[in-house]
Amino acid sequence: MIGKCALITGITGQDGSYLAELLLEKGYKVCGMVRRSSTVEKTRIDHFYKPPNSNNNALFLEYGDLADASSLRRVLSKVKPDEIYNLAAQSHVRVSFDQAEYTFDVTGTGVLRLLEAVRDYRETVGKEIRFYQASSSEMFGSSPPPQSEETPFRPRSPYAVAKVGAFWHVVNYRDAYGLHCSNGILFNHESERRGENFVTRKITRAAGRIKVGLQKKLYLGNLDAKRDWGYAKDYVEAMWLMLQQDVPDDYVIATGESYSVREFLEMVFACLNLDWREYVEVNPYYFRPTEVAYLLGDAGKARKKLNWSPRVNFKQLVKIMTDYDLELAEREAHSLEFRRR
Repeated sequence: MIGKCALITGITGQDGSYLAELLLEKGYKVCGMVRRSSTVEKTRIDHFYKPPNSNNNALFLEYGDLADASSLRRVLSKVKPDEIYNLAAQSHVRVSFDQAEYTFDVTGTGVLRLLEAVRDYRETVGKEIRFYQASSSEMFGSSPPPQSEETPFRPRSPYAVAKVGAFWHVVNYRDAYGLHCSNGILFNHESERRGENFVTRKITRAAGRIKVGLQKKLYLGNLDAKRDWGYAKDYVEAMWLMLQQDVPDDYVIATGESYSVREFLEMVFACLNLDWREYVEVNPYYFRPTEVAYLLGDAGKARKKLNWSPRVNFKQLVKIMTDYDLELAEREAHSLEFRRR
C-alpha cells in the first residue's frame, strides 16, 4: 500500500477513469475534481465509485473548475494531494474551432491557474506536489513525422495552440520555481470508454448499430488523416511512471505505428463482415479548417527512461472497441424490441 493521495482533474473522462482504477489498485487515496454542471457524467467511474459516507473512502469527488482559481486553491487546501494529474480540458479538436476562446481559457490558462495554486500551496504549507500535465500530439501539427520530444510544435487548431501554451507553462514553472512537473505528450489513445463524438468511437459505435439494423449511414470527415493510435489503459501507466521519477521531464508516449482513418474503418467493418463503403459518406462539415495530416510518435525516451511500452497493438485495440460496441448495440436493439412488445 503506497498511502499517497492523488488529485485527478477530468476523472470522469476516459483517461481519468483508467488512471483512477490504476492508482486505487496501487493503494492511493484518489480525489477526482469535477466541474459543476446540471448533469455530472459519472458513467465511466460508476463501477468503482461509492457515494460519500460509504465504506469506500479511497475515492471521493470535489467540485472545482480550471476556469476558477479560487476553487483550485480550495481543493488543494482540502485534499492535500501528493500528486496531481491534470487531465481536464476542452479536448475536442473540431469543437475548438467553434469555441476558441473557451478552449484556450480552460485548456491553456486553466493550467496556469492550477500551477499557481500548486506554487502557492508549497509556499504556504511547505509540501511538494508532483504535477502531471496531459499534453497532446496535436501540438506537433504540421511538423513532419516521426515526432519526438525534440520536434518543434506547429499547432493547427485552437486546441493545439492552447496545449502548447500549457506545455510551456509547465516547463517554465519547473525551471523558474523548481516544481516537480512533467508533460506527457500522448499520441492518440482510444478505448471502449472513448467519447462517442471522437472519430474512433464514432466509427465503432456506428458499425455496431449498423450491424444490428439500428443505423443506416455514418458521416465522417477526412479519411486520409493518419494517427498513431494506442490503448488508453496502457497510456495512464506512463502518466504514473513520470511522477515516480526523481527528476521531472517531458515524454512522448506513442506506439510508433500510424494508420489512416480509412484503415481504421476498414478493420472495424471487416470485424463485423461489412463493407464500410456501403455505409460511410464523407461530409465536408466534419473537416477542420486546418488539418493535421500525419502523426507518428517516437517514444524511445519513455521506453528507455520509464521502461514503458504499449501492451495492446492496433489490431487488438480495434477488436476491443468493436466487440464492446457490438454488444452495446445488441443490448440497445433488444431493449427496443422489448418495448415494442
